[in-house]
Formats: sequence, structure tokens, C-alpha cells
Amino acid sequence: MALLEIEDLHAGYGPVEVLHGISLHVDEGQTVALLGANGAGKTTTLRAICGMVKPRGRVAFEGQEICGRPPEKIVKLGVAHVPEGRGTFPTLSVDENLRLGAYARKNGGDLQATMRRVFDLFPRLEERRTQQAGTLSGGEQQMLAVGRAMMLNPRLLLLDEPSLGLAPVVTREMFAALRRIRDEEGLTMFVVEQNANLVLEFAHAAYVMETGEIALSGDAETVKNDENMRKAYLGY
Repeated sequence: MALLEIEDLHAGYGPVEVLHGISLHVDEGQTVALLGANGAGKTTTLRAICGMVKPRGRVAFEGQEICGRPPEKIVKLGVAHVPEGRGTFPTLSVDENLRLGAYARKNGGDLQATMRRVFDLFPRLEERRTQQAGTLSGGEQQMLAVGRAMMLNPRLLLLDEPSLGLAPVVTREMFAALRRIRDEEGLTMFVVEQNANLVLEFAHAAYVMETGEIALSGDAETVKNDENMRKAYLGY
């Protein structure tokens, strides 16, 4: 069953249209990757889902039309967005950043239990709990961004370039944590990622974008073995 459905989606900035009628779906419990070169429209796709840019077309979450809704309404449905560049509050502590992530959670639940779960996934965040977010390393800031999204108890996690700027060892740690979240909690993920080899090993299915359109789609193995995909993005 599709948790997220997009049909004939158009979006852009001012007079410039970036997305030219894309259609895709993300099934519940699945991880779906969105690949493509810089400028292809990947980040705009995530922003359109979240209401950060004004879209035209159909965007449905759990069968409910959300196209054109304000971002705060979409967040309250359980859609958590980890933006490119992390988007943490640098002058606030790790603890304060995490608590802010829970402000829109639909079900109150046990806040401390969720925080313990985040610290279990990212022990370094617990070690730096009182430290200002802006003083963390790049990898720790990315951990904090994902941890803050998890505080929402989301139904859908949108990740924009989670490996951007990270050392290889930190990237492996990040994807190991994401795999734990996915496998242990059944969380649905839609991941924009430049590292095609890495994300295709992690995802169930993938879409490849070119200049605002979907050029290729299928299960991750099929996309990985596509000749054009191998030449353009995988280097072999």
C-alpha cells in the first residue's frame, strides 16, 4: 500500500518550473531512493511534499490530499523532513534541539522514551547533550538532524543528502543507524542521495530524475543494473 503518492507534480520558484509533471509512490515500510544530478529537481521534490514550495498536481499521504497545505499541517500528519544542510538550531543545545523536534508530534507518547531511543541510535548525542549544536562536528550535526526528526515519531522520513560532507566512516555509521530505524520500527523513508552505490544497497526501490522529470524507476537492483544508470552515476 502506498503511503505517499505523487501524480503529475509541478513545482518551482517564481516563474521557473523545476518539476515537470513527475509521478511516483512510496509504499509503507519501504525505503525509496531519489537519484539524479545536481539541479535535477530532487530537493524541490521533497520541498513540494512538505509544502515549502507551492506545488500543482496531486500529493497524497495515507490517501489524504496534502498538496498546497502549509508545512506545519503536513508535519502534524507525521511527515518529518531532514533538509540538506541539516537545519539544526546552532545556538541551542543538543537536548533543546531534540525537544523542539517533538513539538508537533500527533500522539504525545513518552517523550523520554523517544529521546532514549535517539541516544541509543546515536550515543555521541547523549555525550554532547548540553553542548551547543553549532559546536558539533558535521557528522554529529547530521546525527542531531535525524534524531530531531525521529522525535516527531514520524510515519514518513524525508532525507535530503544524508551523507553530504561526511567522512566515509561517519557515512557508514549514519546508514547503519537508518537501517536500524527502518528494520526495527518499519519506518517508511524517501531518500535523496548523491552516493548512488550506497543508497541502492540500502533502498528497496529507486527513481532517477533528469531535468525535472523521472527518467528511470524500478526496484533498486533493476535500477542499479541499468546500463545508462551504471555509466552516468555508478562509474562502471
